[in-house]
Amino acid sequence: MRKLGISIYPEKSTVEEIFMYLKEMYEIGATRIFSCLLSVNKSAKQIKEDFIKIHDYAHDLGYEIILDVSPAVFQKLDIRYTDLKFFHEIHADGIRLDMGFTGYEEAMMTYNPYGLKIEINMSSYTHTIDTIMDYQPNRYCLCACHNFYPHDYTGLDFLFFDQCSKKFQKYGLTTATFIGSLTKEAFGPWSTTDGLCTLEMHRHLPLDVQLKHMVALDYIDDIIIANCYPSEAEKEALRKVRLDVVNFQVNLEKNIPETERKIVLNELHCHRGDQSAFVIRSSGSRIKYRGHDFAIFNAPKEIHRGDVLIDSSAYGKYAGELQIALKDMENSGRTNVVGHIREEEWFILDSLKPWQKFVLTEDESNGC
Repeated sequence: MRKLGISIYPEKSTVEEIFMYLKEMYEIGATRIFSCLLSVNKSAKQIKEDFIKIHDYAHDLGYEIILDVSPAVFQKLDIRYTDLKFFHEIHADGIRLDMGFTGYEEAMMTYNPYGLKIEINMSSYTHTIDTIMDYQPNRYCLCACHNFYPHDYTGLDFLFFDQCSKKFQKYGLTTATFIGSLTKEAFGPWSTTDGLCTLEMHRHLPLDVQLKHMVALDYIDDIIIANCYPSEAEKEALRKVRLDVVNFQVNLEKNIPETERKIVLNELHCHRGDQSAFVIRSSGSRIKYRGHDFAIFNAPKEIHRGDVLIDSSAYGKYAGELQIALKDMENSGRTNVVGHIREEEWFILDSLKPWQKFVLTEDESNGC
């Protein structure tokens, strides 16, 4: 099941701030925490004191907690890969290896007696994961997570991200990635805060759009907000995003009839398998509403990318079919434009796969 995650940085926030954030985000739907030990410059004793209280509160709410570590952290805290007791003692559920070992060590760690998950860095197209798998790890304790990039223009290129992700996906591992708040005050573990995302193309996109894109790709399981703290507007937008199906926000035409409104907003849509280069087709509504008179009420001469369309009864058996335009094209005069996909989400249309399901939700703040 796909999860929404958040990040916390105890060395940069008060316990009260973190508790408030954890509670609010859990109510929104977050169930996973990324916490970073790479930037913590404290003794093992102090780390335990600081982290246990937070982790216990998070567990009481229902969160899973993964700590970001590296061989340098192991050395600093005198931890051996054969003994992960320290992480169990601070009540973590797993560790993310920002930098790995040789493959053998990672495989052995997955058999730790505490059931800690071992998460592998998946933002590098190397044979590391293949080597780990060669050493026969406990697959049930092995997962993978991308990096985030706080420096402008250093995030992953999409094609590279896609290659790396699918290399891990083929082993059936749970995967994770990061999206970032656009709030100027938001921070991460480091001093550079040009945004905190995995994909460079996400850096200046609204937070909910980043989340929707990852849902549409359908090969990332856990989607984690990397920086603290999202704005109230961002959190409100996140409440409206479903994690189980692709979401698009639509601005409806003001004069849309009630039946057409129901088709747009109340149906689970399915991108037909015989896909077109011009439109995404969802044909279920033409069957469900067969016999209804779909009058022509808004049939402009030109259809534009992102327009949401419903065929009128003048189109015969196609009457009631919902479509989303992928390209600009001429209108025969028989198709109504009933709404418009939010422009920031147009690129997600290209990620929709044949037979993939999607829903449309109304933008209540900005009608046409």
